[in-house]
Amino acid sequence: MFTEEQIQEIENAPLAEALKLATAAFPAETVFSTSLGQEDQVLTEVIAAHKLPVRIFTLDTGRLFYEHYDLLEKTNARYKINIDVYFPEAPDVEAYVKAKGVNGFYESVENRKECCFIRKVKPLNRALKGAKVWITGLRSEQSENRKDMKMIEWDEDRGLYKFNPLIHWTYDEMLRYIEQKNIPYNPLHDKGFVSIGCAPCTRAIEPGEDPRAGRWWWEASHKECGLHVHQ
Repeated sequence: MFTEEQIQEIENAPLAEALKLATAAFPAETVFSTSLGQEDQVLTEVIAAHKLPVRIFTLDTGRLFYEHYDLLEKTNARYKINIDVYFPEAPDVEAYVKAKGVNGFYESVENRKECCFIRKVKPLNRALKGAKVWITGLRSEQSENRKDMKMIEWDEDRGLYKFNPLIHWTYDEMLRYIEQKNIPYNPLHDKGFVSIGCAPCTRAIEPGEDPRAGRWWWEASHKECGLHVHQ
């Protein structure tokens, strides 16, 4: 368990030092889930540069953009790492498509959430098995659901600490860091795709729109897919 003193030290430390402190507490049980978004690319750069004992993994839903796969290969090559890839269970996908159709997620919020659960949440739970610290690239300004998240939170459902080292970073701070370190990122970000998910569920946003307006845009209320529901 993290002590209150450890949590305060981590929260007050610069990014690289915060990651070092957190991983030192659980060196064999710290994992990082990357979607290969810009925030996650920042964290991958820090973890790789400092050779931190963190297992990095990503989720392949089976419906991702080509640019995602290209970036995955570039990231592995650039940082000389091998990001683990977790896929949904084939029987789950087959049963869903048979019952709801290949694009059944457009028909109702319930269908969409079920698809997200099959393609994202279940694989994530497999990937987190045995972990004590789960590093994420969440930032508080990304969505209403994330604005009150802390840097370190206890995830009661999964029985681990959720560590959000970029939670207080602004969008501009993130972009500056990417430019300074020449970090590879998805070219779709330059085409108005601020938040990138599955291809059929993501569109570019217009100037002034909420950063997550391009996710599940056909829904009246599009919050989360279930990976980061704030307890």
